[in-house]
Amino acid sequence: QVQLVESGGGWVQVGGSMRLSCTASGQTSRTHNMAWFRQAPGKEREFVARIMWNTGNSYYEDSVEGRFTISRDKAESTVSLQMNSLQPEDTAVYYCNLEAQITGTSSRPSYWGRGTQVTVSS
Repeated sequence: QVQLVESGGGWVQVGGSMRLSCTASGQTSRTHNMAWFRQAPGKEREFVARIMWNTGNSYYEDSVEGRFTISRDKAESTVSLQMNSLQPEDTAVYYCNLEAQITGTSSRPSYWGRGTQVTVSS
């Protein structure tokens, strides 16, 4: 099992910056990738950014490309999301996600944090 705890949410002005962090504990040795998703009121949860645990390769949703940066600290089992030039449409609950890799299988267990609220307004 894996436990994920997010931190760093809150309120920020339009155009401001915020950094989210997520620390994993438990069976983290099988981590394949970690990601951030978000869910705005009345909308479905959507992908924001992902980082591959071994290579560090990162991927972004189009609307955050160039504004958000995902990074990882393998030693601390932590993933961070630096968010710049925040806009009201970035307001959402942000969730941390970890996908594990089971050696010898195609199984990819997925774990979620409880989420942290990010509110962007003027």
